[in-house]
Amino acid sequence: MSPYFDVSSNCKETIKRSSGRFISFIKHAFSLVRSSHLSLYSCKYSRRDYTQHQLLTIILFKEYRKEDYRTVICDLEEMDRVRETLGLTSVPHFTTLQKFLCRIKPIYLDILFKCTLKIFYSPDDIISITAIDSSGFTSGYCSHYFSERTGKIRKHFLKTSIVVDTTQQVITGFMISKSRVHDSQHAFTLLKKCHKLHKSVCYLMDKGYDSEKMHRFIRETLKADSIIPARSHNFSSNVLGKYRKEMTDNFDHSRYRKRFLVETKFSVLKRRFGADLKSRLFQIQKKEISCKIILANLDRFIQFIRIEVFYRAKNINQGLIENKKSRFN
Repeated sequence: MSPYFDVSSNCKETIKRSSGRFISFIKHAFSLVRSSHLSLYSCKYSRRDYTQHQLLTIILFKEYRKEDYRTVICDLEEMDRVRETLGLTSVPHFTTLQKFLCRIKPIYLDILFKCTLKIFYSPDDIISITAIDSSGFTSGYCSHYFSERTGKIRKHFLKTSIVVDTTQQVITGFMISKSRVHDSQHAFTLLKKCHKLHKSVCYLMDKGYDSEKMHRFIRETLKADSIIPARSHNFSSNVLGKYRKEMTDNFDHSRYRKRFLVETKFSVLKRRFGADLKSRLFQIQKKEISCKIILANLDRFIQFIRIEVFYRAKNINQGLIENKKSRFN
């Protein structure tokens, strides 16, 4: 057997695996979009060439592959199985996707994000430990050469705060702002939203969130534990406030070690779906980040399914081996 045949067969297997991965994602994303309250068409005067469910799924597919509008449309023209799964008889123009993303209301993306939470939690579920942190998504549509030649700042970032369940590593809430605001301004709003959806027993934050007001809000209003290291950790006598002094005296290091999982989630979010934003308008950039966070939860659910299928197949194979051994004996 020639070595060229082995290379071609390996390439075919790789293509099959990648196409199967894309088909699996399209099926789950399309099912998730159809479970939301998004109507099929934007208005009764629509041409009805494509449904809003199809267009939103293609946009999620674009972010999943970290591509632009033109590239994802060119790829769809060659992906017969993906078009068949979406029920597309023709491929939309790339400007159709861009205009749809501008037109869709942010509330539908919020509803779609809540639909991802319904996959993991029931209404009465309580999260054991929740971690909060913030980071930035850069808007880098300006080239490095242009920034050096003009002396202008090349990139600015959109500050994004997320709330992560450390047990299942699911994003349970997020908030986006254009300007550089303090971490605590996002935290108070996020805590209220997330606590209404799913209560948590404990909240983990870094030193940037340290304040007596934050501790009091979590302990007295939300009736939960707060673990936030004090800024003056080595000088307990200089720490003011009842709860901040309690942090310095009885700090729970075992639970606080799980705070790194929210930083891990940010790393996964940027590596898997990109840290740079392709849009220029702030409202579209917010929608782009929302799509990335929806994809992070959806991708986590697909991982759970793969693990469950793997262990189920492993148990079945183990059972077949044991049956063969018993017959042989």
